[in-house]
Amino acid sequence: MSRKAAGGTKNIKPRLVRRKKHHSLCESNSSKGIIAMPDGGIIAQNVALIKNNILKAQAGPRAAGRVQLLAVTKTVDCPRIRQALSCGVTLLGENRVQELLAKYAEIPDARWHLIGHLQTNKVKYIIDKAAMIQSLDSWHLAEEIQKRAAACGRVMPVLAQVNIADDENKFGLSAAETESFLRQVSGLPNLKVEGLMTIGPYCQNPEDIRPVFAEMKALFDGLKRKDIPGVSLRTLSMGMSHDYAVAVEEGANLVRVGSAVFGSRSN
Repeated sequence: MSRKAAGGTKNIKPRLVRRKKHHSLCESNSSKGIIAMPDGGIIAQNVALIKNNILKAQAGPRAAGRVQLLAVTKTVDCPRIRQALSCGVTLLGENRVQELLAKYAEIPDARWHLIGHLQTNKVKYIIDKAAMIQSLDSWHLAEEIQKRAAACGRVMPVLAQVNIADDENKFGLSAAETESFLRQVSGLPNLKVEGLMTIGPYCQNPEDIRPVFAEMKALFDGLKRKDIPGVSLRTLSMGMSHDYAVAVEEGANLVRVGSAVFGSRSN
């Protein structure tokens, strides 16, 4: 069964995975889950290289004029995250609510994005902490975000997640249903759609994913031209460590990069 949303009003039933307990990722000596870096200089070099690659990719005819780098901190400890921030990284992304909460407690001034699949029963924990939720993929989730955001008196910026490649193993709206979904959620006063996000299929050769990114940009531009009331399509989040340069060339203005910043994960 597909994990993507079958319709704007239908709920996704996520596969439940039991995870082993682990030590706090905010302990300075914790390197479980990620290969250790010799020192903060490596992170600085990595960030500089990524920014340079983004700049080169922006020379392409379809690239955006401004591209934001979001550092994905999955399994990364807080000292390393602080090193990335000291190198000019301004956005941090977490896949799991539990990790976001632990790291937010240590680094509350950072701009944290929730980029992984979000269950409705976890919204209440991050509604006052996340600067953005990038993984809005169902009406049921939109309703819960609206409810919790209204209760704490804020408007939550979100990106609608689109499963542009129709990957059975990924969450997200289909391209065909995205417009109707955006029109539906635009009436929620405490939720503000600011763009689209996609997770492309992994391709060993990044060039192989170029048509997927091009299709996503075409969808983004087409919806932007429709000027849907209450929807501000200014962010297109696509591209990760292995393919961010291609994503930028095809029009992404936010890339989510983890291992290229912090090193390869061991799990």
